[in-house]
Amino acid sequence: MFLNRLDAAHQLAKALKKYQGQHPLVLAIPRGAVPMGLALAKALHGSFDVVLVHKLCAPLQPELAIGSVDETGSACWSPDANTLDLQAPYLRAELERQMQTLKVRQKQYRQLLPRAEVKDRLVIVVDDGLATGATMQSALRATRKQGPRHLVCAVPVASPRALREVQALADDTVCLLAPEDFMAVGQYYRDFAQVDDAAVLAMLAGQTRS
Repeated sequence: MFLNRLDAAHQLAKALKKYQGQHPLVLAIPRGAVPMGLALAKALHGSFDVVLVHKLCAPLQPELAIGSVDETGSACWSPDANTLDLQAPYLRAELERQMQTLKVRQKQYRQLLPRAEVKDRLVIVVDDGLATGATMQSALRATRKQGPRHLVCAVPVASPRALREVQALADDTVCLLAPEDFMAVGQYYRDFAQVDDAAVLAMLAGQTRS
């Protein structure tokens, strides 16, 4: 059990200590992982940025990811999309809806924090937890295309299935908990309050590129 996201970040920092002093670039998946990414970057003496991806949601079940999309429009569909027998019109509409969300965030976020250079860098992608792992998969794929020297996936907790799937996409994966009885990320936090866009913008406004 983690007290909150900052507590999870501090515990992750200990597990990632081997990267301290190598000036890692920590990429956080908005919105929940932004405070974690900032704390990790500080603890590891690195720099911070966001990686813009968004989950694609099942109808009437917004917490269930059926895939994910990055800001270029590249989508990654999970096996759940097939098991739910979703039709092409819904999938196209959901993809477009989440792309609009990403476009808004891209415009807002990049006015405050210009995109960091990824090529040839040690990069750590962090999220507050993995249920299906769909958004992390998109984040890792999008980051890999930019040519990092070493790509790390870092999460406090994950379902065993999600953990297996993301391990194939990173050079190193650090996960503190992967319980067999996993049901939801929030069950492993005492405080798992939503991080809204206003909070993210306030955090980004205080950052400078290093």
